[in-house]
Amino acid sequence: MFFPAKMKSKFQLLVLVLLLLLIPFSALALEAESFDTNRARLLGHILHQQLSSKHYSQFATDDTLSHKAFDLYLEQLDSQKRFLLQEDVDTLRKYRSEIDDAIRRGRLDLPLTGREILDRRIAEVQTLVDELLAEKIDPTLTETIETDPDKYTFVKNEQELRERWRKILKLQILSRYVSLREDEIGVDDNGELLPVDETGDGELFVQAVEKIGKSTRNMLSRMLEETEQDHYDRYLNAISRAYDPHTNYLPPMSKEDFDIQMSGTLEGIGATLREEDGYIKVVRIIPGSAASRQGQLEADDIILKVAEGEDEPVDITDTRIRDAVALIRGKKGTEVRLTVKKQDGRQLIIPIIRDVVVIEESFVKGTAVVDEKSGKTFGYIKIPSFYRDFTGKTGNNCTDDMRAELEKLKKEKIAGLIVDLRNNGGGALADAVSITGLFIKTGPVVQVRDTQGNIQVKRDTDSSVVYDGPLVVLVNRFSASASEIVAGALQDYGRALIVGDEHTHGKGTVQAMLDLDSYVKLKGMGKYLPLGASKITIQKFYRISGESTQEKGVTPDIILPSRLDGLESGEKYLDNALPWDHIAASDYKHSDKFDQRLDLLRQESHERVAASEDFQDIATAAASATERREQTLQSLKLEDILSERKSLRAEEDKLLAHGGMMGMDEDKGADAEKKDDADKDKKDEKKTLAEEIADDPYVEEGIYLLDDYLAR
Repeated sequence: MFFPAKMKSKFQLLVLVLLLLLIPFSALALEAESFDTNRARLLGHILHQQLSSKHYSQFATDDTLSHKAFDLYLEQLDSQKRFLLQEDVDTLRKYRSEIDDAIRRGRLDLPLTGREILDRRIAEVQTLVDELLAEKIDPTLTETIETDPDKYTFVKNEQELRERWRKILKLQILSRYVSLREDEIGVDDNGELLPVDETGDGELFVQAVEKIGKSTRNMLSRMLEETEQDHYDRYLNAISRAYDPHTNYLPPMSKEDFDIQMSGTLEGIGATLREEDGYIKVVRIIPGSAASRQGQLEADDIILKVAEGEDEPVDITDTRIRDAVALIRGKKGTEVRLTVKKQDGRQLIIPIIRDVVVIEESFVKGTAVVDEKSGKTFGYIKIPSFYRDFTGKTGNNCTDDMRAELEKLKKEKIAGLIVDLRNNGGGALADAVSITGLFIKTGPVVQVRDTQGNIQVKRDTDSSVVYDGPLVVLVNRFSASASEIVAGALQDYGRALIVGDEHTHGKGTVQAMLDLDSYVKLKGMGKYLPLGASKITIQKFYRISGESTQEKGVTPDIILPSRLDGLESGEKYLDNALPWDHIAASDYKHSDKFDQRLDLLRQESHERVAASEDFQDIATAAASATERREQTLQSLKLEDILSERKSLRAEEDKLLAHGGMMGMDEDKGADAEKKDDADKDKKDEKKTLAEEIADDPYVEEGIYLLDDYLAR
């Protein structure tokens, strides 16, 4: 039978209502204590309907999608493989090909079965932990633990589970012991931690065991507090993320938490977070925020623990994002300490003084720089994000600010300009177009393709050119979205030399937020509201050359060494990322001014970089990071842990010596809080923009490239 689209939608909902009415009363009574199964069925049906009809890729709801969703579900259920036995996984795997059918029929078997199995195993682990903490550890015993969950399997039985937890607790206790020794005694001039107790009987060892015991018990109790609704919400999010990593289900929440999700601002530190595979991951650092000013927290960092000042840290692995946010958020002026795992495998404790976002620091800023070698004056402009006040209250927008900075620099009679888009995660598309327009006469800037294949070309229609001189654009792996549009367009026009990491982030998609409540049309269903929201990918960006910025990002004309070389950072490393593709090119004219000299510019840059001590240190650190990331076997011998800690400290000091290139001061390391008052006063002195970039090797190389270009 044929139904018009609107009638079909109502018919499907009517069928769902009838199914709900047919559920035996006894079944509802059994589950009413935890959450409303009728509401869950309605929610699943509507979410499936919106995903299948509105997502950009128009994926079929079939076994392939079901397999992706199951893998994501299992990952978030027990990401570190420290609870489930292989037999539990085998039980759950029976549902692997049934998720597509289950979501259509309103069946809830997988998330409820998963919750029952996980809770049972957590309860068993609680007993295990108490027993293991009562046993003495041997700090001198030579043994290791694998720290990468992808390299080991789920345990086969309770005996293997006990052994896994024994090693987990031992590593945590030894690490906590070392931290306690550092706090109480510190290190000598050579970085040695003395004296060291290798008996495992000392007072600090006892403290370490008590602290790890308390934090572990609290974590397990917190996990058992998760409701069936929490598990069902994560199940729906796994189904959403099977479409692509930027498509999510957002359950109903308080207005405060919803504003955090929507605005991307976490009061206190200024970071956007997401829950991914059992971890809390940093998505973006807000320009001008406390985290941005502190300088060490970065996109792609995984937050493992949260501590209020000097209090005992709370383990937040396998924690709901709202609970993690509650721990991180706090009053202005208070300190939060985040234990994070970097992309290169390092673990750092990052102290951040909570504060409001300093709006001025998130604005476009520029300065003139005189090159001592050539005597020429060059301009430098930093664009932290493509901001725009859509409320109309202030009128702030980055295009007007960029134009003003360009006009000021032109009065300085600059010989060339550097535009810095490093760490710029994007923002308003309109400003990406209009800022590109400041450097070209008129023409297309970006193409946007929707679900139906319709292509809209966003153009610069203002024929005025604010700056027409030599231009270098700096990018890195954290340059994303609107940043990639600007860099890609200026590269396609041949208007700028793009310089930086081997690729930008590669986010070339657009998302829309759908209020799921608005799709409930039938009377009598209002009692199940609110249902939450769905963030769905609905469009894709394409350069004017026709190439997508998705997955591949923008490849710079000149690639410089990066501390992230060899590490998996970027869109292409995310689960289920949409693929790169291309469409027809727009009608635009490419200038070959840079092309004619590009080979020579690359050669001269390569020679400078090879001779640069700064870039040699960066390359060495990158190689070391890659090696460390691949070597995931961690020694459980105290002597080895101390040696590793010393090596990491030395490497961190080297990285901090190049603070400008990473957006941090040399005083912002993990030991910054231990400096004396005079050093702190010096650190708090506000630097000028020229001072901030003075020792930045990437900016320096940008100036050299402009010099080389002008000399040809």
